[in-house]
Amino acid sequence: MKKLKLSLMLLALVMIAVLSACGNSGDTAGENSSDERWEAIQDAGELVVGTSGTLIAASYYDENDELTGYDVEVMREIAERLDLEVSFEIMGIDSMLPAIQSGRIDVAANDIEPTDSRKKEFDFSEPYKYSYSTMAVRESDNSGIESLEDLKGKKAGGGATTIYSQIAEHFGAEVVTYGNAPNEAYLSDVSNARTDVVINDYYLTKFGVAAFPDFDLHLHPTLKFHPTEQAVVIPKGADKLTEEINRVLKEMREDGTLSELAIQFYEEDASEKPEGDIEEIEGLDL
Repeated sequence: MKKLKLSLMLLALVMIAVLSACGNSGDTAGENSSDERWEAIQDAGELVVGTSGTLIAASYYDENDELTGYDVEVMREIAERLDLEVSFEIMGIDSMLPAIQSGRIDVAANDIEPTDSRKKEFDFSEPYKYSYSTMAVRESDNSGIESLEDLKGKKAGGGATTIYSQIAEHFGAEVVTYGNAPNEAYLSDVSNARTDVVINDYYLTKFGVAAFPDFDLHLHPTLKFHPTEQAVVIPKGADKLTEEINRVLKEMREDGTLSELAIQFYEEDASEKPEGDIEEIEGLDL
């Protein structure tokens, strides 16, 4: 009996040692993967953010040629609360995500939606903006579009890799792609009938259309679809960086900073979920 008790005690000690080793190994791996990125940013004392500079209200140059917008100022506030300098790399949306993977930039903030496919390659912060999709069409005839099904055969201006271009293609539109072009390029082509529609975020479309009152252009009066969330794009596995950004975003939400910035740039509180009926689109592989 004594031998049996001794054997059981030895077995228990071995199991504890094995489990402890496994636990330590996993923790160490997680800390290393998260700390490496976070520590590199802390060592540099700077957070490098990718953004386009071409999205009115979100990321754009003001009349003094200063980069600003909701996304830009949210990132400036995050960096300040993390005791970091911030710099912005201007690039097109199609280059932004590869730049995170290559290490050229630390994060991206450009009205980007955390889709299921993107979550496989990147981490995302908690949302700092809620919205939905709509479209800019010609005011004279709604570009012949009264339902999403009417997109079939139409020309839709957009970025090659955006969710909005995927929605256009899902309903049979031909996507006409642009580089890191300003809103004017997209919207003037709709007005001049070179294209028929630009599908985009509600807030960005509202301000984009308002910026060009001489164009034959308006926000579609009835179509609201694909509710969205926008978040900071973060390298996959950068757990500590994600944790720190989320901690600051929570502070900014609780003290009202997010709401203040949203109202400053969108004239509505885009940091809260919109009200009303918004059509979900079935069958999108996002």
